Amino acid sequence: MMIYKVAIIGAGPAGYFTAQAFQKAQNARTKFIIDLIERLPTPWGLVRSGVAPDHPKIKTVSKVFEKIAKEDGFRLFANVELGKDVSLKDLREAYDVVVLATGSPTGRKLGIKGEDLLNCISAADFIPWYNAHPDFTDVKADLNTDTAVVIGAGNVAMDVARMLAIDPRELDRTDTAEHALGAFKSSKIRRVIICGRRGPEHAAFTAPELRDLPKLENTDVYIDKVQIKEANLRIDKMGEVEKDLKNNLEAMKLIESHMKKGVERRLEIKFLSTPIEIKGNKKVEEIVFRINEIKDGKAIATDKTFSIKTGLVITAIGYDAFEYPGIKVENGRISNIAGHVEHNVYVTGWAKRGPVGVIGTNKSESSNVVELIIKNLKKPKKTLGIEAILKSGHQVIDQVGWEKINASEVISGELVGKPRIKEADWKRLISLGTTL
Repeated sequence: MMIYKVAIIGAGPAGYFTAQAFQKAQNARTKFIIDLIERLPTPWGLVRSGVAPDHPKIKTVSKVFEKIAKEDGFRLFANVELGKDVSLKDLREAYDVVVLATGSPTGRKLGIKGEDLLNCISAADFIPWYNAHPDFTDVKADLNTDTAVVIGAGNVAMDVARMLAIDPRELDRTDTAEHALGAFKSSKIRRVIICGRRGPEHAAFTAPELRDLPKLENTDVYIDKVQIKEANLRIDKMGEVEKDLKNNLEAMKLIESHMKKGVERRLEIKFLSTPIEIKGNKKVEEIVFRINEIKDGKAIATDKTFSIKTGLVITAIGYDAFEYPGIKVENGRISNIAGHVEHNVYVTGWAKRGPVGVIGTNKSESSNVVELIIKNLKKPKKTLGIEAILKSGHQVIDQVGWEKINASEVISGELVGKPRIKEADWKRLISLGTTL
């Protein structure tokens, strides 16, 4: 029997689905020993630190991850950082295959004047802050303003806007970080505006996310009726269009026509608006936009502008992969050909394709990458695995350790009617998860 040792770096959806694909590819002649290596003390990636707390159904995919973790030959090594605790060079030599599933953790910049003012925050920092990511507990998010502006037209922007616009009482039964829940409850924000550069037909929102907006109990949602009408006229001229686009525009029409409740909280969606400057004295006070128009399917700048008085700007215009020593990043992604990086190193997930797709996208993509890996496999090496390259005494959180952390959070949550209360302190997480 051929036994191969595989290191997967990153315990998010892409990492788990890659492990699953290897497990399914095993047969009487080929077996894979899989080590899932994660920088944080906790696995699950964006399912834990990215999915909005008010969308718990999306998080049920974690049950699949736990099933994968129980398969023979699977091991979790959390609290192990690539580039610090282990090098890519050492991993390449210690394993037959190395798969980078490291995601895209860095938020892209707008590149405009005033972006460095206080309270202009990337969604890449704001989302993990309200999701109890231990690296982001000290993010300074001042919610002492009546209006917040979110830049972007995708589901990430939608999640951020919804979390800012929602009545925080609707978050009491969620796993929102305790420090963030307190901030939301004292927030003075009553108007949240999502601004997208292109037209409604170009928005990257998904229809289910849009349809959920009118369901907010204490928030009215507004969208420009004229912009939606004009977008529909434009796509009518295109002839046959994709089903997803039709569904999106139908969902937008539903929002526009939905009966308003007359409450003080409001969420607005504006299109054809490009931010050109953020103004303020040390801190955000106003944001200026250029108005665009659609010509030949493209957003073209006009000479018209408008501004919004605001004390908070959240940017959600995309993410870039992190550059590790020995790895080249181009256009925000790790350079690769169909998932192959170099030698025995491969990549999958956002680090491979960029921040597009939903959680399920990682499943099919990981299967394709694993299929390529298996085609390229040679005779297994006499590899030593991660134990041979980790420093003696390094505190690893294994699967048993993670289950201890998980149980502690779930029990704490049950006492107050929440799915869990997340521990956000790194040292406390290690203490809970270190197996004696």
